[in-house]
Amino acid sequence: MAAIFYMSAQPAGADLAWWEVTVRKLGHFGAYAMLTLLWSWALSPRLGRRAIPLAALISLLYAVSDEFHQSLVDGRHGTPRDVALDALGAVSAALALRWWLSRRKLDPALIRGHQDRLGPV
Repeated sequence: MAAIFYMSAQPAGADLAWWEVTVRKLGHFGAYAMLTLLWSWALSPRLGRRAIPLAALISLLYAVSDEFHQSLVDGRHGTPRDVALDALGAVSAALALRWWLSRRKLDPALIRGHQDRLGPV
């Protein structure tokens, strides 16, 4: 969250090339996907799988606050489109994590492959 805050506090520069804009937009998606995964990891010891939607919600709320913060920086502005990209990253990470956990739980081959670490199943 500190890295996102730092990046959004940077004043606007010159006009960007199309590929620089694309990289920044992918950064929005990736940063909030990672934020969701990290919050899920941090909250899961206490909440289990219920941590995933909460992590996505926290990420979304932070995206909204970050765009507001960005609107206070000289030459920058917050946009609903960036919040939508952030939300897409957060929701994509949440769905991917739920899918991964469901495959891990239901696939006996995965469990059998790790019996040495898990002990008897």
